[in-house]
Amino acid sequence: MKIGDRIKELRKEKNFSQSQLARRIGVSQKAVDYWELGTNEPKASYIVKLAELFEVSADFLLGIDD
Repeated sequence: MKIGDRIKELRKEKNFSQSQLARRIGVSQKAVDYWELGTNEPKASYIVKLAELFEVSADFLLGIDD
């Protein structure tokens, strides 16, 4: 599973819109959209913020760990 798929799955589990997630980690809604579509990938600093927010490991987000 790609990082964008994981972000989308976790976002939906938390019932966040793309805009709500974007505000919580300090990016634009379009950035979240690009991540979920696989157009772009988040920088390491945002991977850390996402992992903290979703209470998962960065390895899980990156698809290294299940």
